[in-house]
Amino acid sequence: MRHGLSVLLASVAIMTAGAACTSAPEPAPGSVVKGFVGRCGTQFCVDGKTFYFAGSNTYDMFTFGTWSDDIDARSIDTKRIDGHFARLQRDGVSVLRLWMFSHEAWHGFEPAKGVFNESQFVLFDYIIASAGRHGIRLLPVLENYWTAYGGIDARLRWEGLPGGDEHRGAFFDATRCSGCSAQYKAYVQHALTRVNTYTGVAYRDDPVILGWDLMNEPRYEDEEPGESGAVIRSWVDEMGAFVKSIDHNHMVTIGLEGNDPRYGFGCGHGNPFIEIYRSPYIDFTSTHVYPMGDATKMTLTQMKALMRGMVHDSHNVLGKPFYLAEFNVDPPGRAHWWAGVFAELERSGANGIGFWWYQDREVDAETGVVEGAPELAAFRALSERQAAKSGGTPTSPEVSAPATPAAAVVQQPPTNCPEQANAADESQ
Repeated sequence: MRHGLSVLLASVAIMTAGAACTSAPEPAPGSVVKGFVGRCGTQFCVDGKTFYFAGSNTYDMFTFGTWSDDIDARSIDTKRIDGHFARLQRDGVSVLRLWMFSHEAWHGFEPAKGVFNESQFVLFDYIIASAGRHGIRLLPVLENYWTAYGGIDARLRWEGLPGGDEHRGAFFDATRCSGCSAQYKAYVQHALTRVNTYTGVAYRDDPVILGWDLMNEPRYEDEEPGESGAVIRSWVDEMGAFVKSIDHNHMVTIGLEGNDPRYGFGCGHGNPFIEIYRSPYIDFTSTHVYPMGDATKMTLTQMKALMRGMVHDSHNVLGKPFYLAEFNVDPPGRAHWWAGVFAELERSGANGIGFWWYQDREVDAETGVVEGAPELAAFRALSERQAAKSGGTPTSPEVSAPATPAAAVVQQPPTNCPEQANAADESQ
């Protein structure tokens, strides 16, 4: 998520949602989306053919309904959900990343430990059904490192432990939170085996879902020198294996920021790009880059070099596809940045290219994008080129695996790293 967004977004959603709530109609039989997306070496593929995509985020779609915590089919804002998918489709978004977590009473999937809100899952059922009708695949995120909608701080509280930056690492460490892993697994088990009330298809059997994102922007601030992401890597291995034991159809990734000093990007925070994505249970890499952030400030030239390095290492060190899952800059000059970054990613062979975030109404003036924004012209052109490259026969290049990645250093690591941990507004 973009650091610095305000909790005002949630308030706006509360005030505006439900204005056009209607009775949820039955979706038409069948789905526009066909076949599961998988990994063929360093490429995504569908039914044995290459799949390149242009994606975005609408993290708050799970709140498109009444402001009340009493959700039923009559209070799902189907017009708003269908309208936004139609908007996304027109602008070339073929993969949408979105939240499938909340521990709040308002639109909470799991508002209390082990309590799963059937009404909220019904709303998400409709989201999946609508996405399929509009030919858009989904990348649901299963939990949040930050405090928005409760996040892992809520899970720590359920185990009688404190949260916050200085304590949050306990979630990933079974010696400090023996119940945290069991909580997470119980939620995953419930969600992935759920049968959609609109389509009759279990989530784990639905090709509308591109894959599962284990967590939004996990960090391990307690890392000691030389640990090289060992704690989060262990957690990723355990949870990735668990997801795959339930769901044999879908890919798994993790929403790392990719703050890795070897690239001159960020300060580490216990989530090094190469070491964590080496996990055999993770199918593709992704990263979140905001080049105008206080602790990650980059020029366009530096951003391009960062992307070259990450794509190179994804393909040639890890042997996995690469997806830029979150990226944006402030509005002045945005179209220029988008065109430059997209072109560099295409030259580097990126498999998926996305931005943060496509809002259905203007609530975020920093990184929110609305229909009609001039920068979307560059995105639509990108989407057309990605689609044109799809459908070929996947190649199987030889993959090297040196002890250290071969990417060139982009810039010197930022000197204001301590500030980065506090730069997150933690609202999203």
